[in-house]
Amino acid sequence: MADYSAQNRLTDKGSQITGDRIGKKGFTLIEVLVVIMIIGILAAVAIPMYIDQIIKAKLTEVTNAISYVVTALDIYHHDRVLNGSGNVWPDCGSIAEIQTSLGVGLAAIGRIGVASVDRNTGVISVTVANIHGKVDGSTITLMPSINASDSSLSWSWGGTIPSQFLPK
Repeated sequence: MADYSAQNRLTDKGSQITGDRIGKKGFTLIEVLVVIMIIGILAAVAIPMYIDQIIKAKLTEVTNAISYVVTALDIYHHDRVLNGSGNVWPDCGSIAEIQTSLGVGLAAIGRIGVASVDRNTGVISVTVANIHGKVDGSTITLMPSINASDSSLSWSWGGTIPSQFLPK
């Protein structure tokens, strides 16, 4: 018969179990700290990206509202060209004047602070409000380009808003 001492019983059958881990369950402090560190790194990367996506989603309401103004301006401009008035734009210095001249209601959209259409250039300018500190107070502009051959319009985005938030 072989003599089994306490150490021999703990390492029976060639296993690597040592005496201080038998019967204990759970994680070591180092293992817990590594997991917390990994979660912290993931959060540091994910939270700013999540905030940017929230801002983009909220700005969609603004850009959709601007698209209605663009459609109304296209019709307004096209009618004036057909009537022989040339490249004429409405005088809309406020949200109320856009409603009156173009029939587009922007007053109910809480994410637009100020909106206007420049009478000389046709540029639509909208000041963003109530979205996030990164973009509140910034402007989004749409600038028309007139095709000389058929007087059709194409529009390009611009403004003071960070470029990552402008529509593509």
